[in-house]
Amino acid sequence: MAHTPSSQQDGQTSDSGPPEPPLQDLILAPHVPLESAQLAGRMKCPSCSGSRMFYCYTCCCLVGVNPEHIPTVKLPVKIDIIKHPNETDGKSTAVHAKLIAPDDVSIYTYPCIPELDGQTQNVVLVFPGPDAMTVEELQTYFCKTEGKRGAESPAEERRVKKLKVEEQRESSHTCTPEHTDDSQKHTCPVQRVIFIDSTWNQTTRIITDERLQALPQVELKSRKTCFWRHQRGSPDTYLATIEAIYYFLKDFHIHCLLREYRGEYDNLLFFYSFLHKLISKAKRDAGKS
Repeated sequence: MAHTPSSQQDGQTSDSGPPEPPLQDLILAPHVPLESAQLAGRMKCPSCSGSRMFYCYTCCCLVGVNPEHIPTVKLPVKIDIIKHPNETDGKSTAVHAKLIAPDDVSIYTYPCIPELDGQTQNVVLVFPGPDAMTVEELQTYFCKTEGKRGAESPAEERRVKKLKVEEQRESSHTCTPEHTDDSQKHTCPVQRVIFIDSTWNQTTRIITDERLQALPQVELKSRKTCFWRHQRGSPDTYLATIEAIYYFLKDFHIHCLLREYRGEYDNLLFFYSFLHKLISKAKRDAGKS
């Protein structure tokens, strides 16, 4: 199973009150293409010839679905997902993010991880811990961090680093939707976000990797999962990977980009919401029989 734990324990809710029903009020593209593909049945993946429905979780490609009918989402940050080698591909929701945001999402199988350059990019790891911050604290954290770096570096080194960061942001990480005017532009405090795709028992091997030790950690506010493969003994705040990515981006949009959320990333849950609907219906029908 592919899960990312949130920061609070079972039974707790956020200060905003009780959680909303799962997957309600999302602004999604029509599910008609998936409904048609379901009627057509399983098909062979064009790359590996595996029998698949909707997409191949091994090759990260669509199967039996026209790509033009599937929504794509442009993300304000680059997402890197590090998958545990023992994680079952067919049970992971990480592939959903790659299918919907192919230009901004990369998936690595541990021990392979992305090259991380903390000098030219601000990178964070979404994982709870004693020193983890909330999404709301990211902007303040990196403002202070850049100030410390500047005070400790020679003037020329500071100038070069500043130019690199500005070039990086201007080229691909200026987080302003097309409908936002110049007066509302806000530069991303973060350019790259790392997620771990594994069961809770598998995370130790990855989280203790020395290559990730220097990364600041971010924890999510308590959210209740609606994943149908809930792990026995784990709290319902233990999120599926696609849920964790979605909730992080939603909070990031509001608290770091300082914009009203209008469903910009809802389609990340395009496949997830459809599968949730199918499986919920199957369970209800089974209960009636």
